[in-house]
Amino acid sequence: MLNMIPGPIRGLASLAGYTLNTIFWCALLFCVALLKALVPLKKWRRTCNRILNLIATRWIAINNLNLQIMNHIHWDIRGIEALRAGNWYLVLSNHQSWVDILVLQRIFHRRIPFLKFFIKQELIWMPVLGLAWWALDFPFVKRYSRAVLKRKPHLKGKDLEITRKACRKFREIPVSIMNFTEGTRFTHDKHRRQKSPYGHLLRPRSGGIAFVLNAMGEQMTSILDVTIVYPQGTPSFWDMLCGRLKEVIVRVREIPVTDQLQGDYFNDEAYRVWFQNWLNRLWLEKDARIAAILAKARTHNRQTADAFQEAA
Repeated sequence: MLNMIPGPIRGLASLAGYTLNTIFWCALLFCVALLKALVPLKKWRRTCNRILNLIATRWIAINNLNLQIMNHIHWDIRGIEALRAGNWYLVLSNHQSWVDILVLQRIFHRRIPFLKFFIKQELIWMPVLGLAWWALDFPFVKRYSRAVLKRKPHLKGKDLEITRKACRKFREIPVSIMNFTEGTRFTHDKHRRQKSPYGHLLRPRSGGIAFVLNAMGEQMTSILDVTIVYPQGTPSFWDMLCGRLKEVIVRVREIPVTDQLQGDYFNDEAYRVWFQNWLNRLWLEKDARIAAILAKARTHNRQTADAFQEAA
C-alpha cells in the first residue's frame, strides 16, 4: 500500500514521524539530565545515566520501526550473532551518508550498548538533537587546523583532553564508542583530493582511535570492524525518507583488543608507525571486501535482468 504513495509525501510523513519521536523522547531526556545535574552524587548520576540510556534505547526502537515501515529493505547482515549488550566495544566503520547512523542503530539495537559518537562541537547548536547528545554525554570535540595551532599553540591537545574526560565517564557503565574512521563522509571529490590509495574509502585517521584504546583498552571487550555497502548506490537521507532505500549489506568483524594495540600514540614514534600500518592494513581489507560485495551484487543484478528478459 505504501508503494502507491508518492515518494515526497512518504518522505514528509516519515520525517514527521522521526521528528515527533525525537521531540517526545528528548523531552524525557532533558528532564532526567536536569535531575542528574542538580544532584552531584556519584551513585545518583550513575542511576540517571542508566535511565538516560534506557530512554535513548526506546527512542532508537521507534526510529527503527519508522525505517521498517517506510522502506522495504533487504538486510544482509553478518557477524553480529556473538555480540553482547553488557560488553564495551569500539566500533569502527566506513562512512558514506547520514543514513549510516540509522543503519548502525538498527543492526546493533539491543545487541551492544547504546552507540556514542564523538561529535563536532558546532553541532551542539543543532535544534533538539544538540541538547540530546549533551544529555547523553556524547563528547563534543573541536578540531583545529595546523594553521590555527601555529597561531595559538595553547590549543594543542584540547581535543585529547575532551576525549580523556569522555573515556573516564565511559568506564562507569557499558558503552559502544562509535568512530567513523575516515573523519568525514566519502565523496568522489574528497577521494580525488586526498589521493586516497583505496578504491572505495578515504584515508583512515588513527590518532583518536589509538587514544581511546590507550585510555580504555583494558576495559574494551573488542573492536567491531563494520563495513556498510549500498549496492544500489549511496542513498541520501531524503532518499531513505522517501522509501528508496532497498538493500543494505553489512559485515561486522570482531577484533580482540590485544596489548599490542595499546600504546602512547603521541609520544612513542615506533608505536605510532606500527598503529598507522595496522589501521592501513585494516582499511585495505575493508576496501577489498567492499569491492567483492559490489562485484557480486552487479553479477546478481545482471543475472536477474537476463532471467527477466528471457521470461518476457
